[in-house]
Amino acid sequence: MKANKNYPKSFSHIGITVPDIQKAVSFYSEVMGWYVIMEPSKVKKETDTAIGQMCIDVFGNDWEEFEIAHLATSDGIGVELFSFPQGVKEAPEFNPFNTGLFHFCVQDPNIEDLIEKIKAYGGKQRMPIREYYPKEKPFKMCYVEDPFGIVFEIYTHSYELTYSSGAYTG
Repeated sequence: MKANKNYPKSFSHIGITVPDIQKAVSFYSEVMGWYVIMEPSKVKKETDTAIGQMCIDVFGNDWEEFEIAHLATSDGIGVELFSFPQGVKEAPEFNPFNTGLFHFCVQDPNIEDLIEKIKAYGGKQRMPIREYYPKEKPFKMCYVEDPFGIVFEIYTHSYELTYSSGAYTG
């Protein structure tokens, strides 16, 4: 018997760097419906505050200030939005073949309406809506971009239902 059995860790949050914090908060709250739990605020490089020191530890010394906002999804996953004045304002070229974070995924049963909202707010649909298992499960997916070029995916059903066998019975 293993004394230290591993258990699945929960997902806490994701950090996304954006060129315009106000526009990003609008997009993610109005289109995605995420709750704004901390309005955009400035963080300054300083050693007198815990947040300032922590950011120096994370980002090094090559910055003076940045903006941050915190949002949350319906299932309590945090979304940290960062905007650095000295950063590149375009998303990197989409290249899933390189090591690194490839995408994140959201779930919405009304995939068509969500894609239309994304496009109406300046985002893009990257592919046609597809079904993973068209003869077995009516589960759809699509890759999209937010208005800043950040790629993400939409599923109509949960990850577990999408990939488990026997999850759909008709």
